[in-house]
Amino acid sequence: MTQLYLMRHGETIDNARQLMQGQIQGELNAEGIRQAEETRDKMASVHFDAVVSSDLKRSYDTALIMAAPRGLTVHTTPLLRERDWGDFTGRFIPDLKGLPWPDNVEKLDVLMERARVFLQHIYQNYPDQTVLAVGHGIINKAVQAVYYGCQMKDVTRMNNAEVRLLELEHNFDAEKQPKATNDKNFSIT
Repeated sequence: MTQLYLMRHGETIDNARQLMQGQIQGELNAEGIRQAEETRDKMASVHFDAVVSSDLKRSYDTALIMAAPRGLTVHTTPLLRERDWGDFTGRFIPDLKGLPWPDNVEKLDVLMERARVFLQHIYQNYPDQTVLAVGHGIINKAVQAVYYGCQMKDVTRMNNAEVRLLELEHNFDAEKQPKATNDKNFSIT
């Protein structure tokens, strides 16, 4: 069995400013660095065989903080990138409530498939290992929805630098996964 510790990156400058980051790089702020260091220290006794991260800077920097004392290299993957918010990217989140979604927002079924492929990647490439994976709020919700076989709305939001344990016992074949529902009314928080 592969153990996957799924972590959200630390707080960023844009998180604090309530800006929709999506797939922009993002930069940890002082609070985000503190959060990552606190999580690292709390998890000091947990052994990791590998550290995997989104290829976006805010997650990668969080992963580096977690990996450094263990002497591990951080492996990046675009599979863990945050959802592409299209024309909502860079906008003030409170201003987006109630607006129609732009057509160029990454579709939920595409996001869920990316999450499924990520779980499959971990299961196939890290058998019987313990892996820390640092991602983002929405992709992490999608990963958990695939893992638990539920809708994203049923997954509790992850706080910055929060970690959740998933135990991977199968390959996450596409035909066994729940279908995504229309998410035009998905709450942006």
